[in-house]
Amino acid sequence: MNQHFQQVVATLCLLVISPLLLVISAIIWIVDGSPVIFRQTRVGRGEREFTILKFRTMVNGADQQLGAGGKPKSRLTKTGKWLRKSSLDELPQLVNISRGEMAFVGPRACLPEVAANIPPALRGRFKVLPGVTGLAQVSGRNTVPWSKRLELDTEYAQKRSTWLDLKILARTVVVVFFGIGFVPDRNTEETDDLNLLGKGSEG
Repeated sequence: MNQHFQQVVATLCLLVISPLLLVISAIIWIVDGSPVIFRQTRVGRGEREFTILKFRTMVNGADQQLGAGGKPKSRLTKTGKWLRKSSLDELPQLVNISRGEMAFVGPRACLPEVAANIPPALRGRFKVLPGVTGLAQVSGRNTVPWSKRLELDTEYAQKRSTWLDLKILARTVVVVFFGIGFVPDRNTEETDDLNLLGKGSEG
């Protein structure tokens, strides 16, 4: 899909769902405290870094909990599991789309330390904008091993088209509605078969 068209659509979506965004923000602030928005550096098209936006789903100091051997579930806030399962935590990324940093469909935006370790043969994913959803996400979400995710990202970059985007968006609705492939937190030991991930990612 055309980037400028997506920017316009994302901006209109932000206006339409602004009441919902305010309600979610208020719930997070009341139940879990601040900050409401999670910000993190990610790598996008052309391997340029940008700041991704999400509703916060992890407790403050999540890095320290994981480093101390805490259970992954303990890192989620009271509203975190619900936000992740419904994918409502991704809604602030409409701002990233409106800025031209992301697209509705594309490879998952990865951390700089992950990007640095991706093999040359699979770096084609950086030729396109990262997406809120993508081929890898609708193929199992966080249960898909990183080696497979990167293969699917590369496949998308090579075959991308408006029709493919529409099919992925349709599959996304099904995946989110039925909770297919949902896990509350990163399952590093089982899915990070390339040893790419660091600690403290909101995913």
